[in-house]
Amino acid sequence: MAEPILSVTKINKSFGALKASIDVSLDLRVGEIHALIGPNGAGKSTLIKQIAGGLQPDSGTVRFLGRDVTALDTVQRAQMGLGRTFQISALAMEDSVLQNVMLGALGASGRPFRFLRPVLKDKALRETAETALARVGLSEQALMRTSDLSHGQRRQLEVAVALTMRPRAFVMDEPMAGLGTSGSQRLTRFLDELRHEAPILLVEHDMDAVFALADRISVLVYGSVIATGTVDEIRAHPEVRRAYLGEEE
Repeated sequence: MAEPILSVTKINKSFGALKASIDVSLDLRVGEIHALIGPNGAGKSTLIKQIAGGLQPDSGTVRFLGRDVTALDTVQRAQMGLGRTFQISALAMEDSVLQNVMLGALGASGRPFRFLRPVLKDKALRETAETALARVGLSEQALMRTSDLSHGQRRQLEVAVALTMRPRAFVMDEPMAGLGTSGSQRLTRFLDELRHEAPILLVEHDMDAVFALADRISVLVYGSVIATGTVDEIRAHPEVRRAYLGEEE
């Protein structure tokens, strides 16, 4: 079997007496969507921050593209091709939707940000941005101010910005949040295609989307992965049904 694109091995993180991550191990393979699910307070956000570089683990390793990246920060991992879609605060809220994506494309190009006005007239960057917006279904909102978007549309914009970076893998934190039924269905179809371009580690509460998309699912409860398996295996797992799906045996 080929080496995983992304792997986490025995990650541990504590905040005083609180153990947020306990010997967590999981990986992301070429062409797959690996969903991470769990109840509120399970430690998903803390784990994702460690994977993306925003938080250092107390112990354990994170490897990306065959390299140990545990000591690298968020920017360094992003430059290697780890695409992230979970920091809405990173969006320039007073700029247009198109400008946000063009700035993402500029970052991917490696060109300096010193002269933004000429850059925003760059035809190649504009075409890259417009293509990304079309892929996520935001073409009609291109000239809107970002602050006027709905929460769900901002999630779609995050994906568009990440696409301009040409990532080798995605970490997506609840991309379906705030989307209506039609928006969720559209994004589900898009992610189903995107996995072949770059595999996706998907944190999501929308279980319909998870069951429709995931090749594998890992279940996190109180900082520990209690099960990893296919959709059918997770649905049938008695501990998962008790701890997360709220069912009795």
